[in-house]
Amino acid sequence: MCAYSVFNTFPVYPLSAKPLILLAFCRYRYHTSLFNRPGFQKMLADIESDCVSMVVVKDMSRFGRNYLEVGLYTEIRFPEMGVRFVAVNDGVDSENQQDNDFTPFRNIINEWYAKDTSKKIRAVFRNKGLSGQRLSTNAPYGYIRGEDGDLIIDEETSPVVELIFELCVEGNGPGKIARMLKEREIPTPGTITFRRTGRTRNYHPDNPCGWTSDTVAGILDQDAYLGQTTNFKTTKLSFKSKKKIDNPPEKWAVFENTHKAIIQRDTWELVRKIREQRRRPTKMGEMGMFSGLAFCADCGARLYHCRSGSWTYEQECYTCSSYRTRKGCSAHYIRAVVLEQLVLQNLQRVVAYAQDDEDEFVRGVMEKKLAVQAAEREQAKRLLEKQARRMDELDTIIQRLYEDNVIGKLTDERFAKMSASYEREQEGLKASIAELAAMVQDSEAQAVNVQSFLKVVRKYTQPDKLTAAMLREFVEKIVVHAPDKSSGHRVQRIDVHYNFIGEIDLSPEYAQKTTA
Repeated sequence: MCAYSVFNTFPVYPLSAKPLILLAFCRYRYHTSLFNRPGFQKMLADIESDCVSMVVVKDMSRFGRNYLEVGLYTEIRFPEMGVRFVAVNDGVDSENQQDNDFTPFRNIINEWYAKDTSKKIRAVFRNKGLSGQRLSTNAPYGYIRGEDGDLIIDEETSPVVELIFELCVEGNGPGKIARMLKEREIPTPGTITFRRTGRTRNYHPDNPCGWTSDTVAGILDQDAYLGQTTNFKTTKLSFKSKKKIDNPPEKWAVFENTHKAIIQRDTWELVRKIREQRRRPTKMGEMGMFSGLAFCADCGARLYHCRSGSWTYEQECYTCSSYRTRKGCSAHYIRAVVLEQLVLQNLQRVVAYAQDDEDEFVRGVMEKKLAVQAAEREQAKRLLEKQARRMDELDTIIQRLYEDNVIGKLTDERFAKMSASYEREQEGLKASIAELAAMVQDSEAQAVNVQSFLKVVRKYTQPDKLTAAMLREFVEKIVVHAPDKSSGHRVQRIDVHYNFIGEIDLSPEYAQKTTA
């Protein structure tokens, strides 16, 4: 005889060399699945190996509180494998079927108890989360827990958090940032936790500085660095399941200024925008400065960064990602060095304009932006009215089709085909109308944030060189037009759209090259 614990993968204490009876002391936890634990699986393996003739538990609740799974083992699997099951306190014995009639109801009551306990625990956590207290028991990397439970900046690791955000602003992706941290021999969060607490989770002694892209991405997505607490980001479908699902943002509970921030709001927003732009490094592991920012003026697709190991920087270029598959679109080829020069020239003029006369700059930007917004809003409203009229027309058409079908003018087959077509059109119009209505509402509520742009301008004197960090702080996107060779010169235009304010009312930049 031997006894197994469901929390371990080995016998707690052996009673004989060849066990015939298995005593299962099943300590139950409501939030975890008993039947998937290593100890329970080892017990099943011994049963299947014909090493066990009996399973004894204190009572049915110790075996499990999920009545479906408990019934699966006690009613089906154990009898099929010839194993006797006994629950001592409940008087359950699989060899005495008359005493087992009430067992299914007892299992349901046990599950109800677990469900009720889970409900109470959820209520406690919800009240705690809605009061602004942080639900997570672990402090984010860069912070430590104070005596009162509040987050305190960790002087050892907070500079690493700032470094990670700084590297991201410069245009580096999580993979490259992870490699850079490893090269600088910066310990991973798991290594820091092991050194402080002895916990070995996420600690790899053979690679203490082995950062991964997932770890870096998790830090970049952690909004606790803004000094705020966000609760209820995830939830569970049921107390029976350990799987977490993401809650939509409207179900989050956000509390500002709950602790000291490590990252400023403008840096956080800039990183969010960079992270939303899907960019891939080249095969050499480098990221193009304009990757994710340059777009085709004709088809709207992104421009891909093209380079080779044998090319110099002057030979690197950007081309439209869809011109080979999209008819009517050209490559929009432009060299990287030329694009850099054009953007720098435009940026220099805009910065000089803003620094020389801020009041005039603000007035000009406001007038242009509001005029563009008004034009877009009116266009959206006209399209919205047109689609609403079409929706009414479709309702009338479908009603007439139904009447014709009832009186026999239209066959059932023809009616089904025509009505299905009109209903599909209606579904498309409903989605489009909802999108246009949201667009009109957002446009009416949108404000031109010129002061945020001026705040970035004040950080720099007249720039003489374009850097990746500067580019991401200033520029939202760059639109590259197809070259014009009608004059015997290759003339190519780009439009620079800036963060917060859009395109400035200055002459667009042109690249010229003799083709004759």
